[in-house]
Amino acid sequence: MRNVNSARLRGACLGLAALLLAGCGPTEITVQTHPPATGGEPTARIVFLAGPDSHLPGAHEHEAGLELLASALQQRHPGVETVNVYGGWPADESLFTDIDALVMYCDGGDSHLINDNLPTFDRLVSAGVGVVALHYCVEVPKGSPSATSLLAAIGGYFETWWSVNPVWTAEFTTLPEHPVTRQVQPFTMEDEWYFNMRFVERGVTPLLSAVAPLSTMARGNGPHSGNDAVREQVRDGIPQVVAWAYQRDGGGRGFGYTGGHYHANWQDDNARNLVLNAIEWVALRP
Repeated sequence: MRNVNSARLRGACLGLAALLLAGCGPTEITVQTHPPATGGEPTARIVFLAGPDSHLPGAHEHEAGLELLASALQQRHPGVETVNVYGGWPADESLFTDIDALVMYCDGGDSHLINDNLPTFDRLVSAGVGVVALHYCVEVPKGSPSATSLLAAIGGYFETWWSVNPVWTAEFTTLPEHPVTRQVQPFTMEDEWYFNMRFVERGVTPLLSAVAPLSTMARGNGPHSGNDAVREQVRDGIPQVVAWAYQRDGGGRGFGYTGGHYHANWQDDNARNLVLNAIEWVALRP
């Protein structure tokens, strides 16, 4: 497991790395289908959709992270079929036919993969397909059609000038009883935990909450760094939600997880199992 204590040193290099990667041209999109180990018809079909890696090694490793999660899920459920799409939205949208869940791990904001593919994404959500969004993938442009769609899918999103994205050590001292928290123990982890999400009014169940230290407000106000409202919450010690489950009114389920910046953190049994439980919960509905 890599040491993540040098988070701030690595973070200073991320902007340069993103510029270098942006100059490398389009990323090839590849598809790997892993049929059920049991043979026959799958008990569920899940698409794992990874955007291009966008940081230095060790952070935003979207392909490696989803490959790890997809493999671990099939070990739990040999009857599941996974379709792993690496590098961006696939040109062949027949891959989304008859799927039970879509797991997304990609850059967000103006680069989010759903921005240019909302008709397909909305159709999947309307059909009750479960959606899991990991880390930067919970951010889409504020007030945009993508924001409306992501709220409908997972019940919350990172809204610029409202939500914040500091690196901090979160202590999850208690967890609510929920299928997603099954056999997950309280844990402590340093990550780029986003908080102060914009949530819908009902259907959202907070799963991971922690009191953010005052150091998370060390930066000035900005689209990702702070605002007066969140500063007051942190001063008052209000627990911040960084992972949640969403039961849609019209059917279907969603899950948002703001951690996942550091690839090494997937080696933590509690963090990894929470996300695997969430994929099961949104996909393997009774």
